[in-house]
Amino acid sequence: MDMNKHDGKKDWERYVQSCESGFWNEIFKLETGFLRERLQGAVDVLSIGCGPAAIEKSLSKLSFKMTGFDISIEALGMAPDGIRKICGTAEELPFEDASFDAVIFVVSLQFVRDFRRSLEEAARVLRRKGRMVAMMLNPESDFYKERISRDASYVARIRHSNIDEMEKAARRFFKVDAEFFLGVEDGRIFENQTDRAVLKVLNGIKI
Repeated sequence: MDMNKHDGKKDWERYVQSCESGFWNEIFKLETGFLRERLQGAVDVLSIGCGPAAIEKSLSKLSFKMTGFDISIEALGMAPDGIRKICGTAEELPFEDASFDAVIFVVSLQFVRDFRRSLEEAARVLRRKGRMVAMMLNPESDFYKERISRDASYVARIRHSNIDEMEKAARRFFKVDAEFFLGVEDGRIFENQTDRAVLKVLNGIKI
């Protein structure tokens, strides 16, 4: 989710409306299933940059105790009941050390001002051997290349496109395995695991 401060209520209303399409519902369904597998055993989960929290809502129905965190109070105002919602910046998380079993970034880490500081904060609030999952848009994917040229697309607001550098930063705090996930082609959605997939995902265990 885009975490830029200039996002207003109308921007988020348009985003929520677009998410109700069958296309995005299918993507969210696949992403929810993906996260469910990688969060097995976790209970308390923090989602940094949750926006209106569509995926977080689905995860809460799977018995995860979700905390949605975002810089936009307007976005959080559209988030569903059933999850805890807190507004703030990803670089200064208002939580005690060792508060969560898992921290997730659902296409949000590339939009924060300082991804290194955000990863450090994620590690701080994780319990011993806690999990970090960061879904990042893959600049080598056709989806990224097509959307980055659209001024109206959230992808055009991305701050960090060097995902190799972001993976390197994550390895300071986590033991990381990386994988590719999700294909989109001609409106068709499928489970692509090649280096042209829409997402590169960092699966980390706190060091």
